[in-house]
Amino acid sequence: MPMKIEGGPFKARVEEALHNDFMRGAVRRAQDGLRGRKLAATNEDRDFEDWEAWRQAGEAVRRHTIENLDYYLEQLSENVEARGGHVFFAATAEEATAYIRQVVKAKDAKRIIKSKSMVTEEISLNAALEADGCEVVETDLGEYILQLDDHEPPSHLVAPAVHKNQAQIRELYAKKIGYTATEKPEEITAHTRKVLRETFLHADIGITGCNFAVAETGTVTLLTNEGNADLATSLPKTQISVMGMERLVPTWEDLDILVSLLSRSAVGQRLATYVTALTPGREEGSVDGPEDFHLVIVDAGRSKALGTEFQDVLHCIRCGACINVCPVYRHIGGHAYGSIYQGPIGAVLSPILGDSDAFKTLPFASSLCGACTEACPVGIPLHEQLVAHRRAIVEDHGEAPWFEKLAMRGFGAAAAKPERFARAGGTVRLAKPLARAWTAEREFPAPARTTFRKWFEERKGAGR
Repeated sequence: MPMKIEGGPFKARVEEALHNDFMRGAVRRAQDGLRGRKLAATNEDRDFEDWEAWRQAGEAVRRHTIENLDYYLEQLSENVEARGGHVFFAATAEEATAYIRQVVKAKDAKRIIKSKSMVTEEISLNAALEADGCEVVETDLGEYILQLDDHEPPSHLVAPAVHKNQAQIRELYAKKIGYTATEKPEEITAHTRKVLRETFLHADIGITGCNFAVAETGTVTLLTNEGNADLATSLPKTQISVMGMERLVPTWEDLDILVSLLSRSAVGQRLATYVTALTPGREEGSVDGPEDFHLVIVDAGRSKALGTEFQDVLHCIRCGACINVCPVYRHIGGHAYGSIYQGPIGAVLSPILGDSDAFKTLPFASSLCGACTEACPVGIPLHEQLVAHRRAIVEDHGEAPWFEKLAMRGFGAAAAKPERFARAGGTVRLAKPLARAWTAEREFPAPARTTFRKWFEERKGAGR
């Protein structure tokens, strides 16, 4: 199962995370910083007019696109192929990696650079290409750091190495690539640039993800702050873009709305530093750009959500805003989720895209406070979808814990007859000692000193 990361059962991962004080501190600082910058660029930005109106516009674009997904995928495919590009629809992760391996083999390529792609994490593309003898280099700074650290998985959608500090990164660089300068971010970044620049110049193939494809022109767009996507798509002669089947918009006008929402919600910028648009077909006289373009459109479980109560999760634009307000993520970080998709969106998405049995605990990793829904720039009702997952797990699959089943049966029997219900009212106090596992992490509501019926009879007898 490609999108699952190792680390034992969910409770064991949570326990480990709760004892990692450094990670929890780093996550808190990252959450506060990203959330603060988002608020400054949205609700508090007087030049941005009405943020809620933009959210509604973004939701409308995403809803229309997903409800007409087959039409726009066909339009996108036709426009890419009309310009000389190749399109491959992959039903599974295995089909996607098999096609890309086939292209790499046909080109006799050995050096591959990558940029901006969670979906290639999802399909375990690096491992597949490295098994074929290829050198695959991530060029986003955070992803590059994690790759050096023995392919450590990301812990945040837009800040994958958020759990590491400067000293740890300096130590890692010294061990892996002979770095000798200080832990200053400027020096670490400059060294990374120098190393990666040589890699860019000698790469055979560039592989990227896709923030949004534009159906009306067959264009793939990428939003970055480092400029590496521009090099990854312009220097190699062969370009492969890998996108989830839902990551498209009908028109450039629609793209304008979503680019604004994504830039502001992800990192609090009015606009990403680089907005790269890649349309296949190298024009005569061009001095750069790929000569051969492949677009791999990945399903890998997404179509299971179409037509169900979970369809809205396909509206996600991967900004991570829900993660930055989640109280659960704040305490356990990203790796505890056991999925490459963390936080509220990961808890909804992982059981759909991955093995539902492996991720069945994630929907319960939520306080259901609704902060994720409020933060989502395209209005996905995340906390409601978490409740829907819980209902499906308990009712459809019968996987409620034994003590919950026993408690519900007891309540059902007591509530069936008024006299039983009256007698059971005085036994609530006995439940507290039986709920030790539940009360270990939360307060047990103090039961009333008397039942309502008894209280009512007493007041009635006293003539009040």
